[in-house]
Amino acid sequence: MKTILLLLVSFFIFMTSYAQEQQGPSAEELAKANNPLAEMNALNFQNYYIPHLSEAPEQAYINNFWMRYVQPFAKGKFIMRASVPLVSNSFGTDQQGIPLSNSGLGDANVFVSYNFISGADKTIGIGPLIAAPTASNSALGSGKWQAGFAFVAFIVQSPKLQLGSLITWQASFAGDSDRDNTNLSAVQPFIFWQLGGGTYLRSASIWVFDFAKKQYHVPFSVGIGKVLKVNKTVFNIFVEPQYSILHKGTQPQLQIFTGLNMQFAK
Repeated sequence: MKTILLLLVSFFIFMTSYAQEQQGPSAEELAKANNPLAEMNALNFQNYYIPHLSEAPEQAYINNFWMRYVQPFAKGKFIMRASVPLVSNSFGTDQQGIPLSNSGLGDANVFVSYNFISGADKTIGIGPLIAAPTASNSALGSGKWQAGFAFVAFIVQSPKLQLGSLITWQASFAGDSDRDNTNLSAVQPFIFWQLGGGTYLRSASIWVFDFAKKQYHVPFSVGIGKVLKVNKTVFNIFVEPQYSILHKGTQPQLQIFTGLNMQFAK
């Protein structure tokens, strides 16, 4: 986690210095920087560091590093987002003092959204989602093929305020018969308030509801981000602490969400 934060801070300082010589992002580009349905190719690197979990040993932690690729097609009416996680976790030690930790690839997922409303101030889409059991270790994934849907809405209320939500649901339909079935939903309401000069406040925590295990996790968050433009690429760097206000089961109590998103203009 310290290495990732150091890289983000170093990159931010470098890009801020370099971007001063470039033309800054426009109001439209600032609004689109956090739009998951923007009609632009995008590459995102996002990290969730979870140092505290409920109903887990005090030394337990999880780190999820996500690589996401976004590709519009059919003149922007369809948006595809593919996500691949690298996961590491530790839940203390066993009775012999051997660390209970794992690291490797998690379960990848992809969804395709059809934008049935697409305008300058409002974009709404829905489409199928599929998750594959790509985890390199049984402790890092579900062992199940899962399918469901994703619903996304992004609304530009004004040049200052953008808001919306990403809602997904997925359930298992095939895979390892010895593993538990899955049935879960994730709700990510988000709000972005532009402060000027590319700096903005943000809240984009994900509420997770695991219907199969009867567990849930509802965090609250406030973070800060910076949008920079270098040549034709818009960089979005942010950090967002998230604290759980409601949870049941082994769930994150505190997590730090950091990211570097890049959108590539044609």
